[in-house]
Order: sequence, then C-alpha cells, then structure tokens
Amino acid sequence: MPELVLHANGRTWTLDASRSYTVGRDQQADIPTIDRRVSRRHVTIRCVGGTWVIEDLGSANGTFADGHRVQRIEIGHGSIVRLGNFSSGMRLDFTEAAPAAAAAAVSGDQAPAVAQDRAAAPQGEARPQAHPEPRPQAHPEPRPEARPQPRPEAHPQAPRGARGDTGWGTAAAAGAPPVEPHPRAAEVPGAPAGAAAPAGAAASVGQAAAPTRTAGPSIARDPHRPAAGDPHRPAATDADGPHGAAGTHFIDRSPSGVHRLVQGRPMRIGRAQDNELVVEGPHVSRHHAEFRPLPGGRFEIVDLGSHNGTFVNGQPVSHQLIGPHDIVGVGHSTFRLAGDRLEEFADTGEVFFAARNLTVTVGRGKTILDDVSFGVPEKSLVAVVGPSGSGKSTLLRALTGYRPADRGHVLYDHRDLYTQFAELRHRIGLVPQDDILHKELTVDTALKYAARLRFPGDTKAAERKARIDEVLQELKLDVHRDKKVSSLSGGQRKRVSVALELLTKPSLLFLDEPTSGLDPGLDRDVMKLLRGLADDGRTVLVVTHSVAELALCDRVLVMAPGGSVAYFGVPGEALEFFGHESWADVFSAFENHRDDDWGGRWRASPQYARRVAEVGSAVPPQQPGTLPAQPPARALQPKRRHWVAQLWTLIRRYLSVIASDKGFMALMLLLPAVLGGVSCLVPAKYGLVPPPPDSGFRYNQESGTILLVLVIGMSFSGAANSVRELIKERVIYERERATGLSRSAYLMSKVIVLGLITAMQGAVLCAIGFSVRQLPAEGLFMPTAVEVCVVISALGFTSMMFGLVISALVRTAEKTMPLLVMFAIVQVVFTGVLFKLFSSLGIEQVGWLMPARWAVAGAGTTLDLAHTMPPWNLDKPNEVDPLWAHTVSQWGIDLGVLVAIGLVCGFAVARLLRRHEPDVMRD
Repeated sequence: MPELVLHANGRTWTLDASRSYTVGRDQQADIPTIDRRVSRRHVTIRCVGGTWVIEDLGSANGTFADGHRVQRIEIGHGSIVRLGNFSSGMRLDFTEAAPAAAAAAVSGDQAPAVAQDRAAAPQGEARPQAHPEPRPQAHPEPRPEARPQPRPEAHPQAPRGARGDTGWGTAAAAGAPPVEPHPRAAEVPGAPAGAAAPAGAAASVGQAAAPTRTAGPSIARDPHRPAAGDPHRPAATDADGPHGAAGTHFIDRSPSGVHRLVQGRPMRIGRAQDNELVVEGPHVSRHHAEFRPLPGGRFEIVDLGSHNGTFVNGQPVSHQLIGPHDIVGVGHSTFRLAGDRLEEFADTGEVFFAARNLTVTVGRGKTILDDVSFGVPEKSLVAVVGPSGSGKSTLLRALTGYRPADRGHVLYDHRDLYTQFAELRHRIGLVPQDDILHKELTVDTALKYAARLRFPGDTKAAERKARIDEVLQELKLDVHRDKKVSSLSGGQRKRVSVALELLTKPSLLFLDEPTSGLDPGLDRDVMKLLRGLADDGRTVLVVTHSVAELALCDRVLVMAPGGSVAYFGVPGEALEFFGHESWADVFSAFENHRDDDWGGRWRASPQYARRVAEVGSAVPPQQPGTLPAQPPARALQPKRRHWVAQLWTLIRRYLSVIASDKGFMALMLLLPAVLGGVSCLVPAKYGLVPPPPDSGFRYNQESGTILLVLVIGMSFSGAANSVRELIKERVIYERERATGLSRSAYLMSKVIVLGLITAMQGAVLCAIGFSVRQLPAEGLFMPTAVEVCVVISALGFTSMMFGLVISALVRTAEKTMPLLVMFAIVQVVFTGVLFKLFSSLGIEQVGWLMPARWAVAGAGTTLDLAHTMPPWNLDKPNEVDPLWAHTVSQWGIDLGVLVAIGLVCGFAVARLLRRHEPDVMRD
C-alpha cells in the first residue's frame, strides 16, 4: 500500500506502514509538539490490515475529526484530525505519498539534504519529506539529573478555527505588517555561515515563529529599568548602566516572532482579529494598546483603555516613549524594539524562576527566613517540605509577592517580581490552603463569576464559557460542574480551586498544603494532578507536609528550623544526603537538633555548588561601576478602569451566594419578625403617645421601653448581618485582590447588598412593632411611622457597618460572636433610656460614639420622648435630654450623626482590609 504523508506544524513526515507512531508533547514522541492542549502521549498512528487508523491514548482534551470527538477512526488521503480542541487544536493533515511529486519537490540544494536524511533514517522511522526546520533545543539544564523537557516543534501552528469563538487566536488579520524571522531564529546549527533558513522557517503574517534557542551564550541579555514616570522620555537608557536604576531584568531567549514597524503607520495590539498584531490570552483586551510612530524614527506605546493594563518594564503606563532597552508587556507577551522591528517574546511556560538570598526578619530582628536561594527549572514540579517553624508559609508569601522579603530578590524569567509585580502577577497562580471559591455556588457559577472578574470586560460570554469548559475538561471536573462546591469531596474542591487559577493560563502555579486533611488516596491523586499540570507546560511549586509522594516531584526543597535551606535537589538523593533511611528520621533529627547549622551544612556540600549555579546564572553579576541592586520596591497597580463592572459582578455574585444559602435567607426574614414581635409583648396601654389628660397619668413610662426594644433589636440585627461576611471570605479576598480586584468595589458590594437587606429588615421590624401601638398623629414633617422607620433603618445601616469593622478586625470567625454580643450590650447601656446620660461628664461623650444613642434620640425627637417619658428629676421637669428636642433641625442632626458614624466605620473597614492584601498592593 502507498505510504501515508502527515503534515503538521509546518513539517512533513512520511509514515511507514511497518510501524506505529505517537504524537504528543513527550520528548520521545515520534511527532512532537509544544501545544499544551496536547497530552504527552496523545494519539498513535498505525496501519492495521492495510488501513491506516489514528487512536486516542486517553488524552485529556480529546481527538477530533469533523468537529466530533473520536476515540479511533480510519484515516487516509484528505483526512484532517485535530488534537486538543475541535476547531483550534493541533492540526494533522494526511495525504498519500506521490513518488513523482515528491521527487519533483526535492530540487536544488534541498535534494542532497533530503536524500541524506532518508538514507540515514532507520527502517520504519518517520522520514521528513523535505528538509525540515531545525528543531529548537530546550533551555540548557545546568543539572545532569534534570528531568528531560518536551521538545518544541519547529514551527507551531497558530490556532485559527476557534477565533470566532474565543477571540484568542495568535495570527494577525490580513493587512498586518510583515513579520520576519529573527536572524538567530533562521540559523541552522551546523550549517555553513550565510546559509539560508530552510523553507517554512519564516513566520506567516502576524504569526509567531517558534522559540528558537541556539548553543552558546544568550543572544539578548539587555538590562532595563522601570519607567521614570516621564512619558516623553525612554523608560531606560544606556546611561543607566547594565542593570538600570531599578535592578536587573532582561530576556535571555530568542524572540518567538519579529514584526516590522512602518514609519507613519501605527500598529495596534489586541485580541480581536482586526488588529495589526493579534495577541492571544485571557488578559488581553480586544483593542489593548498601540505602537505609534513619532518623528525621528521613535515609537511610543499607548494603552487603549485595556482591562488589565499595558506595562513598560513592569510598570503600568497610559502612554510611554519606548527605547531600545525597554520591555513592553501586553498580557502574557512582551515586546522589545530592535530598530524598525518589534521582537515578540511569548510566555509559553518556558520561564526560569529563582529565589536569591531571601531573608525575612520580624520583631526585634528575629530571622524567620534565612538567606534562601534556589532555582526552579522550567515546567517542573517542586515540593517544599519542612518541620513546623521552618518558614514554609513565610517563604511562600515571599515567593508570590504577598509579603516581600526584607532582603533578596524573586526572579520570574529573570525579572524582579517585587518591582514588576503589577505585570507579573497575572502570570502567577496561587491556590491557598483554604478554598478560594464560595461553597454555596455551583462549580460552573463560581467559575463564571471568577472569569468575569479576571477577564477583560470585552470578553464575550461564549469566550468565557469556552475557557471554563477547557479547564473543567483538563481537570476532569466537567461531570461536577452543576454541583455545589460544598457537596464535593476535599480532593474535588481542591481541583476546583486549581481550575479557578488555570482560567488565566498562569505559567507558574503555587499551592499551599493542597493535601492537608485529605485521605492518603486523595493525597496521591492531588500530587498526580500537580504532576500532570507540570507536564502540561507549567512550573508548579507546592508547600506540603506530606512526603509520601515526593517521588512525583522533580525537585524538593527541604526547609530547616530557623528558615534556612537544608537541601534542594532531586527527591531520590535527599535521604542519602541527610544520612537517614526515612523522612520520619529526618524530621526527628530536625526536632532533636533545632540549633544545628543545617543551612551551613547544605552550603558546604558538593550538591550546593551545583544548585547555586542555577541561581547565579539567573542574573549576571554586577559590573564594576554600575549601580547596586535596589531593594524590593512596592509595585504600582494598574489604574482600575472598570470599577463599575467589577462592582456589578460582585453584587450579582453576592446575591447569588445569599440566594443559594437558604438558611441565611430564612434567618434574615425571621430575625426582624421575631424582634418586632418581642416588642409587642411589652405592655403599654398608651403605646408611644402621652396619656390623655383624663387618664390620671402625666407620663408614659412604657414608651421608652418599647423604643429601647426596637432600637436594640435593629442594632443587633444589622450587626449580625455583616459580622461574619468579611472573615469568611478573607482567603477569597486576598487572592482576588492580588489579581486586581478593587478594594472599594469589593467593600461597596457588601455595603449595597447588606444595606438593602438591613433596610428591608428595618421596615419589617417597624411594621410589626407599630402594628399594635398608638403613634402620634403627626410627625415633624412626615408621617410619624415613616420618620421613626427612617431612623431605625439608618441605625441598622450603621450597626451593619460596625459588624463589618468587627469582621475585618478579627483573625478567626469564632471571635465574631462574643464581639457581637458585647456590641449589643453596650448599645443597651448607652441608649439614654435606662439612666441619665446628658450632663454626665465622660459618660455623655462616650455615648456620642454609640449608634443606639443617636437612634433613640432621632426617634425620640419625632415622638417627643422628652415630654412623653417621666423626667429624670421630677423636681426639674424641664431638664430634658437636648438630643430629644422636638424640632426638625434636631431630627436632622441626630440622623446625620448616625449616618456619619456609619461612614466612619466604612473608612475603618477599608483601612483594615489593607492588612489582608499583598504588601505590594497596599495603597
């Protein structure tokens, strides 16, 4: 039978019927790819009984033909199969070999090369039909025991079919400026000088060429510094020295694509296909930014109101003149000017991550993290283990930028994370120990709201759904998408938290104790999941107490008591290094010899010399005469241009959470009804009005008691609504704040929703409480019931704000209830109904701070409580509380002060929320 020819990723293979072929990201695959949607061993192609078939090998994202997912199908001339996605996945085109045509295609200088390739290929091996592009080499591993990395294909194919659905294609629309291969990308290892690049090496219009690495020193090690704030000068200049004024950052790999800039013609960048340069990614707006030419051959970058911002050297800018040493960040891609060309560096996960000399001190100079240095190879799984008090949590917060180290640097792709946090935070995912999803929502609903908050506002619902579907399928959660998060097992909830972080396609993923509280079987499942995430093209770092599954990791970092590194390397050599047979013995040694210099022992070992080279190579050494490395600086935040959209999403999510919590809804309705009913139990013959003249009574003592019950009931109800709302979402808020959530939008969503609920409760409380009571016929300027209800509802609002203060202040939810009870009791004391408050120095002034004091005053002004209740001194009947004066102006003052106390509480909550944010996000 004729040989079958396979065309994929710009290359051609002739398949021999005598053997089978595998396609995948595995380094040993016959047809390799770097498409992260393709599994390591995705499909196999073989000839069975004279018929060629392709069979899926249990891939995560599936194999598709004619838009349908298939397990095994027959293939032949004209067959088209996609891997990983039905419309935009890796495309496999099959044709039958035509000897005459093939011979005709081999001509000129290519003929000897092809003949040589075929002659050298073993029998049965897939033979390139034409001289292929040189396969890019993986980033050189400085460690001989490093796990082999998947080999990128020579010319990755840009997704095309799904552009109408996702809008995240990589190819530019027609009319884009021409794209040239980078000079180094065109070099063929071993080829004579001046040899031309092979056919197909040049990228198509708008399409990025494959990241090509050549042997020898890095081709681009240019230093940069953050923009100085003047948009009319380049952000970095040669005068800044090799390291710039803000520390070292550079790009040490060849560009993935080169685009020509034309003078007089701006180049717009974005996700939409009508841009001159299309950049894919969930962080990229449809029309994101624009390179604009200026006189003298210069260019400036202008942000077009993007959702996640445009960055120059890691700092957000609205417009900035670009120099030759500046790095422009858009989504997960970075750009650099090289004459009239724009070099693009796509973040495909092949990034180097390193910690260098991290040190954290607390209190009076106590060191809890001691000179920690290590380098993480790309696309690897690293475990951090150690006994209690070894600084694992401190290290995690330092590595993620939540709490920058006092000394040292964290380097992401050779860029300082601390000084460029505003940009790099979008490339880092963090799964805390606690769940970062609302347990009351379904998996699908929770991810939809998360996508709304993290994706640009111009992302269509279909695009968000497509990304959610892709993540759920990757993590095998699609069967659980309609289940509430609270109904899932511990391992499944952890997968959902991982799914949330994967929505934005981070290259680096951190997890804090993901196996805590899980059964041993689920423990292994979670670690296998992380192993798969690393194999799919991400670097994963997990802090864990479990050592049972360390064999699945590429590296293990062992922290010793005191926060120093006791070992960093492959797990299989760790026990031998410590001289013990089990990890239990190692941890016992840590406990029994806490004062030993474990860090010194590590630094004196031969293994340390190998590992430190990884970190040392991350940043070139300082040159004499250059500026010293700058200390970690607080990264600026991009200006939030979509505050209203965030607020609306947060309000909708909060309402969904409340609607899904039937118990909370029932309590909200029941509480004011019960408290209003309790007020009706107070015997009061004359209600809330003075006794008639013929009754024989001058005063109505019960009127004050009724008002006291109503006020305290509303005060307790308002505070109870909010006292747990912030503490229960603290982990969620911390993570969302790090991804760009507006603090004020988050707080306002709570205030608006809880304010409406509290106002409704105030109306129910007053309606029930007044239903059996006689009220004055007229109020000051409105009906009496309306005036009193307004004051009671304002009291509920202010009490709700006090509840938020308590919720933001405490560290655990258990502490909220005692503080709630204390708040309610204090309000009872300072109502001014139980004893005389005015004219009591000290006590009166403290009472001014209490919402109940002003609420009773406001309602008492309407009810003329000063003359309805008996005076405190019968001998001085005209000595009444001045806050109860029966005037419109006094009613306005009482209400105004009551609301003002609530607003002050709001500012206090905003300040307290800062304590639960990454240090570099605080403003």
